[in-house]
Amino acid sequence: MKQFFFDERTRKALKIMAMPFQYKVCAGCDSIVAERVNSCPNCHGYRFYEDGDSVISQARVLASRPQQSVTAEDLHK
Repeated sequence: MKQFFFDERTRKALKIMAMPFQYKVCAGCDSIVAERVNSCPNCHGYRFYEDGDSVISQARVLASRPQQSVTAEDLHK
């Protein structure tokens, strides 16, 4: 039996794609954020794409490439 090993971004994308209704995509920076937030923690934008198809599409894009954005965690390392 084959075993597949996924990197952290792929694991997160799979989790998001399994429950897209719990997430939304920031219209300012294309980050995927929790559905409950009112502003993006990365760019402080307040406009979002909330439909499941947009979330799934963006999760696929983000899983297929290395991280390019700077996050709050990066600033405190």
